[in-house]
Amino acid sequence: MRCIGIDIGSSSIKGGVLNLATGKVEQLAKEPFPEPVAGLPSGFHEVAPTDVIVRTRSVIRQLLDFAPEARQVYFCSQMGGILLVDAKRQPVTNYLSWRDQRTLEPVALDSEVTVLENIRSRLSDQVFTELGKELKPGSATALLHWLARRKALPARTTPVTIGDFVISHLCNAEPLMHRTHGIGMVNLLNQDWHHAAFEAMDLHGLQWPEFAEDNFPVGVLHEEGRALQCFAAIGDQQAALFGIDLQENELSINASTGSQVSRITRTFQPSDCQTRCWFGGRFLNTITHIPAGRSLTVIESLLTELARSAGLKLDNSWQLIAKAAEGATGNGLKCDLSFFSGAMGDNGNITGITTENFTVGNLFQAAFEFMADSYLICSKRLSPQPQWDRLAVSGGLVQAFSPLRTKLQARFPWPMREVAEQEETLTGLLRMAARQTS
Repeated sequence: MRCIGIDIGSSSIKGGVLNLATGKVEQLAKEPFPEPVAGLPSGFHEVAPTDVIVRTRSVIRQLLDFAPEARQVYFCSQMGGILLVDAKRQPVTNYLSWRDQRTLEPVALDSEVTVLENIRSRLSDQVFTELGKELKPGSATALLHWLARRKALPARTTPVTIGDFVISHLCNAEPLMHRTHGIGMVNLLNQDWHHAAFEAMDLHGLQWPEFAEDNFPVGVLHEEGRALQCFAAIGDQQAALFGIDLQENELSINASTGSQVSRITRTFQPSDCQTRCWFGGRFLNTITHIPAGRSLTVIESLLTELARSAGLKLDNSWQLIAKAAEGATGNGLKCDLSFFSGAMGDNGNITGITTENFTVGNLFQAAFEFMADSYLICSKRLSPQPQWDRLAVSGGLVQAFSPLRTKLQARFPWPMREVAEQEETLTGLLRMAARQTS
């Protein structure tokens, strides 16, 4: 049996043929995610939602050429961000992306308090905990509050994620939201919408969608004479971790462009971290936005700037960096990779520079040292006393840079299960499909 998996990501919409018999993701197809709407104020990041439908349908059609017998489509999608639809499921806003930064604006011209800080002040610590401690610039509730402050939140409209919107239109069905997608909106104590939090954020008069269940199709897509059952989009983080077969006794460390540590809990166990819905009524304690590949790319870009200015292209820059790092020690150099606001702050820096130690190899050794320390610190935020006996390490950086693997092994005295899977989200959808059809 073969079906189709679709990942509506922030850089691309990619899909694959999911072969349940072999347990493999076969043919891949991809379309770029639409560019943001031009001409908006600085920090705004909006996307025309109908463009996302068109490109998602294109990926599905390409995959149907390779698997014409497919009758199910499974989705995952980027979390955060929001758009509003009316009673006829038509968009009344653009998709306000999780990348949007407008909630970092002051609440008033004469105020130093940001919209995001103002929202946090409205939420008691208990309510904030019940929401999973999820509140970031591009959070759905933060963006909705920004709209409410500007009287731009039409009554009786429905907030949906971009994945919910796309599936709703493909199937001509009411939008449903999977709980893994409802970060910062679900009361984790009772698994329902947190209406008290919505009231505190002035989110009045909205029609919140029904929740979708794991194994129940939300609609049928009719395409080229075929009828394909579509399942609600799950969160892309949860899809990726499901794809690496994360177990309750494991600590997940993902080191890629973005980075996170996570562990599954059977019950709601809030800690100094974010908490999200997992599958089967369980939960995911997680810390996201740990500095990793995105910050390393800043350094690589600096190192190759002069070559680019001279019209030269170093196709093997990362291989050269890996080779240099293997032969280096760091030699007292320190490199805080917090170049972007995240779990370790927002004050990146390079210190301890001498004429002897400021080399490419030492610089990246120092960066890997910081990364390994960050994973250790964040793991203790998840659970001061480790609740795991194995590491599940994924993401391309550990495979690409052996010094990072060595530093992780020095800090975490447990067996390490390395996952080299490149299509983690699609593999997660394949495993989800296999579970539902077994």
